[in-house]
Amino acid sequence: MAISVPILAIIFALHLIAFVFAFGAERRRSFAEVVPDQYDERTYCLYSTDASTVYGLSAFGLLLLSQVVVNGVTRCLCFGKGLVSATSSTTCAIFFFVFSWLSFLGAEACLLAGSAKNAYHTKYRGIFGGEDISCATLRKGVFAAGAALTLLSLVGSVFYYWAHSRADTGGWQKHRNEGVGMTEQPPEFGKV
Repeated sequence: MAISVPILAIIFALHLIAFVFAFGAERRRSFAEVVPDQYDERTYCLYSTDASTVYGLSAFGLLLLSQVVVNGVTRCLCFGKGLVSATSSTTCAIFFFVFSWLSFLGAEACLLAGSAKNAYHTKYRGIFGGEDISCATLRKGVFAAGAALTLLSLVGSVFYYWAHSRADTGGWQKHRNEGVGMTEQPPEFGKV
């Protein structure tokens, strides 16, 4: 299996769009303020937009799709003639396979946990004028960590795909008897 430019483009695009969504989720986190209820003496938490939950889940899905593409194309490091031999390309492929999966799992955990925590809203909490209440909000940096791990997953996935392709083909794949054949002279013209 040689390196395919369309596969690399798909991996790059999915990871970068997931990064943009994760960064957008960090910028659009929910904020809350304590406001009094107009009907009784209780207070409640008024939350801003829930857009970061949708952004985080979108980044989660795109990153998952990208990992499926990479592992589907490389057949999850399980098959391939070059991976049986002990070469430096095989070692690199195994290292970047593990690196890709660890960064992927970390990014997915941050994105999923951040989306779940951001979607949680505190209801009525106390009597007006009583103790200070706290509204549950997502801590700053959870989606940013997911975005950073998404970029690490991109690097790991691209290098894993490259190293796996190189180990599977034994380096550069030689192409013989392909193309138009403009450099070879047919045998009947050589006899004059």
